[in-house]
Amino acid sequence: MATTQSPTDKHKQLARRVPEDVATEHKLDVIDEITTEDVVDHTPMGDAEGRDELKAEIAEMIEAFPDFSATVEEIFAEDDLVSMRVTLRGTHEGELWGMEPTGNTFEVPNNVVTRIEDGLIAERWLVLDTMGMLRQLGLVDLPME
Repeated sequence: MATTQSPTDKHKQLARRVPEDVATEHKLDVIDEITTEDVVDHTPMGDAEGRDELKAEIAEMIEAFPDFSATVEEIFAEDDLVSMRVTLRGTHEGELWGMEPTGNTFEVPNNVVTRIEDGLIAERWLVLDTMGMLRQLGLVDLPME
């Protein structure tokens, strides 16, 4: 007997395509398939509005970290919202935010809440350990106690 996927399972499957297909597999064109035209990505560095800005935001990370990857550690969904705990990793081999490559690697937690609208990703909120990433890359030196 075939089972049908629940709406929340479909939402989780859709939301995880950004870290898995777009970020890890570097398939930026997938964004056109899975997001609304006016998708908004809220990040600590500012908002990316629309598919082109979202692609540019992720392309910047891939250019700076050619081995950039995102692993979904946990995922939860309720109604039209999906929450993911994701681990980001990469080796700094290209310029990032005006900073020259260090060759260092990073691994940081990232929390993402995704809002689904009519079967597409309409909005995402990211909480990234930017300071931890910059420390691991050797771009900032802060004493830790």
